[in-house]
Amino acid sequence: MERTMWRHLRKNLPDVDKDDLLELIGLESRRSTAEKMMPSLALFGAGVLLGVGLGLMLAPKTGVELRHDLRDRLAKGHNGAPEPKAKSTAEAARTA
Repeated sequence: MERTMWRHLRKNLPDVDKDDLLELIGLESRRSTAEKMMPSLALFGAGVLLGVGLGLMLAPKTGVELRHDLRDRLAKGHNGAPEPKAKSTAEAARTA
């Protein structure tokens, strides 16, 4: 009986990998940091896209105005932040 067990073990040993041995003793391999972070990043990205979509849909502009503004901003290539204004001489004198 012991010989048949050893024959069976030798025959099937090449098919045994690390996960099989760990499962045999009740353990599992540790997940990498990337495997832990990917689901979180995917949910965050989906939330950002959903928030942007809802923000655009609930904007106080009409669809035509919104599309026109988006088209203009994309054509200009800037992020829509207001341009910095030059300080007037009165403001410059106050801050100096």
